[in-house]
Amino acid sequence: MSNKKALSIIIPTYNERENIPILLKRIDDSLRRHNIDYEVIIVDDNSPDGTADVALKLSSQYPIKVLKRKGKMGLSSAVLDGLKLANSDIIAVMDADLQHPPEVLPRMYEELISNSNDIVIASRYVKGGSIKQWSLIRRIISRTAIMIAHILIPKTRGLKDIMSGYFMFRRNIIEGVKLNPKGFKILLEILAKGNYSNVSEVPYTFDIRRYGKSKLGTKEIINYIIHVLNLSPYFIRFAIVGGTGAIVNLSALALLRYIAHLGHEISAALAI
Repeated sequence: MSNKKALSIIIPTYNERENIPILLKRIDDSLRRHNIDYEVIIVDDNSPDGTADVALKLSSQYPIKVLKRKGKMGLSSAVLDGLKLANSDIIAVMDADLQHPPEVLPRMYEELISNSNDIVIASRYVKGGSIKQWSLIRRIISRTAIMIAHILIPKTRGLKDIMSGYFMFRRNIIEGVKLNPKGFKILLEILAKGNYSNVSEVPYTFDIRRYGKSKLGTKEIINYIIHVLNLSPYFIRFAIVGGTGAIVNLSALALLRYIAHLGHEISAALAI
């Protein structure tokens, strides 16, 4: 590629009109201060609030590419579409809602380049990381989601914040890898399928959302569980299915034997 950038930053957006100008200025200030040549790729899912139009107007001030898609197509597909436009071997992914501070980007870049890492995760859960104004329920959901992934996806064990939406990676670790465009957490997908050796986490403070609404809901939680199951090794899925079948069988046997008072042989035959 000609005029290759040092860093491409992919930012999926949906109704982030108020946040985009603030975010782009902070990105520019942070990276120019460290002499990092960069580009931003805004992938917008046809936001009704005109997010894409705002980003296009700002392209005269900042190195921005804007991809406006036809509708809400999801985070993972937005990152994959952004990759097609990226003009760098180093890719960063972050949210547009100002909860991911752009001031952490230079440290992530340095950690990737200087320490020969393949993936750098901005982490809320390593020493020095934190979260502002999360409810107890939200914290429990986050920790539970990480625990489930650690159990079902062995390659994620040892990492603290695999749920992070803020990360940086070398493009070559996903070359030839088929990533699911319908996946819920693209970092999990990369960790489960990517060809990498070294992963590092750097601390950051997950900030409060200033504008717009959180997109976390019951549907997203269910999609996450399905996604993790799909990413888990076959032997784990086989064990889960087998274990579930055994529980159902034993429960039916107990009901027939001790509640319906049927003989053991009859109960066993009916419970199968």
